[in-house]
Amino acid sequence: MKCFHYFKGRYSKEQRSAPIFAAKSKSDSVSATERGAKSSGSTTSARSFSELYEERAQNLRVFTYPELKQATNDFNRLLKIGEGGFGSVYKGTIKPVDGKGDPIVVAIKKLNKDGYQGHKQWVAEVQFLGVLEHPNLVKLIGYCAIDGERGIQRLLVYEFMPNKSLEDHLFNKAYPSLSWQTRLQIVLGAAEGLAYLHEGIENQVIYRDFKSSNVLLDEHLKPKLSDFGLAREGPTAGNTHVSTAVVGTYGYAAPDYIETGHLTAKSDVWSFGVVLYELITGRRSVERNKPRSEQKLLEWVRNYPADGRKFSIIIDPRLENQYSLKAAKKVAKLADSCLSKNAKDRPKMSQVVETLKQVMNEFSGKDSPPEKTIEAVEDDTVEPDKHTEALGSSESAKRRMAHLAKLGEHVGGISRRRFMILQRAKVT
Repeated sequence: MKCFHYFKGRYSKEQRSAPIFAAKSKSDSVSATERGAKSSGSTTSARSFSELYEERAQNLRVFTYPELKQATNDFNRLLKIGEGGFGSVYKGTIKPVDGKGDPIVVAIKKLNKDGYQGHKQWVAEVQFLGVLEHPNLVKLIGYCAIDGERGIQRLLVYEFMPNKSLEDHLFNKAYPSLSWQTRLQIVLGAAEGLAYLHEGIENQVIYRDFKSSNVLLDEHLKPKLSDFGLAREGPTAGNTHVSTAVVGTYGYAAPDYIETGHLTAKSDVWSFGVVLYELITGRRSVERNKPRSEQKLLEWVRNYPADGRKFSIIIDPRLENQYSLKAAKKVAKLADSCLSKNAKDRPKMSQVVETLKQVMNEFSGKDSPPEKTIEAVEDDTVEPDKHTEALGSSESAKRRMAHLAKLGEHVGGISRRRFMILQRAKVT
């Protein structure tokens, strides 16, 4: 898949200089009508990432391979904390820049020796994370790139994120369930990270691989976006999209991007909508072990719209009813807007951030359990209200009778005989 801006590192056995940008290959470039040429007389043209990188490359540390080998105890399998198509990630310790003070705990990604494609993804990580800086993006500390007699070595050194990923906490039963409020705080931070990429820097960046496994969590469960190997610069002025080969993760990629190869920031917004529903339901975007009608998350939740009476059926049971139903409905409606079929109808990530902040401010108090519908009352027995036990029995009885009378006004499908039995029940 030839779909990346890249710079080609030129190294000898002993060379450890910063990577050098090279011209894009023909397969990476797009026509002038798609990308648009920058005007030579323009004073407002955004600088390219290659230019920005040249300014900030000195902020990255350049490690030797022996340094990182020692940092991971020769890449000991006991220190492996992650693995994927790119390679493996190890927990390690490095010395501070000045060599003084306590060792620094880091995560070290060692790419597989799978040739040019792996190198391009490594380059993309260095390119973007060497320039980008935001509280909700993982920090790249440095890298190692060696071309020696034993082949190439490509490694990246990041800040260590001790609480792994949002995916682990949502779907791995070995982790305690995240509270509703914590879920909102995590997804808000992730949204702020995407908004920064789309709207907060000179050159727009399209993340292209937003998913719960790429949202890492620090010691305070603060989210940071990781893995920028598939990221791309956004379209230049006057253009609506970037044409690329279709890459990403099944279940998260926007259908318009899959069908056309036209990449926009709204492609990331679609992926964000998928993760919002993962957060609400506690289910992965695709689960093969479910009944066929429930395997694809977006198809399943479509049967339980936020305005419907059965919406609470899809809410993650691990929350144990400790959430605000109204807030959950608003988040679901936000997800629906992110998942609009027409990309132009999807909100900007800055708008998503504001909506999430409004939801959190509006429901910042103690999470309330979901409201029961009339159908639920028909099957439930009437139990004393724990919050009214401290009141006098007569006051409690009056409140319960008033509640039952109100239900009687909407009794609908409940038989009159059953409702009268409820009214005659002794309430204490």
